[in-house]
Amino acid sequence: MPRSVNVVAARHRRKKVMKMAKGYFGRRKNVWTVAKNAVEKGLQYAYRDRKAKKRDFRALWIQRINAGAREHGLSYSALMGGLKKANIDLNRKVLADLAMNHPEAFKSIVDKVK
Repeated sequence: MPRSVNVVAARHRRKKVMKMAKGYFGRRKNVWTVAKNAVEKGLQYAYRDRKAKKRDFRALWIQRINAGAREHGLSYSALMGGLKKANIDLNRKVLADLAMNHPEAFKSIVDKVK
């Protein structure tokens, strides 16, 4: 008796992976084994970098706040400590946006901290 294989499911699975490999260069886009490995690696990078993105943005916000604070004669840590003491609850994302796009509003916050 011939062996029964579920070709429909296998083809669906392969088509799904090959669709994800669209836009890749060379054999990565049209050879099943190469494309499967490339897509798996890409998904690993995507998972890792969703976490890293949060760290990267936090670091960027801190740099922007520090630059804005130093324009007014304060360091980043002094500014953040002063905000905590003054019970001003603004997160780093908002502070970075104020420092970049609304310097007068940021200056008023720094003045309250001083």
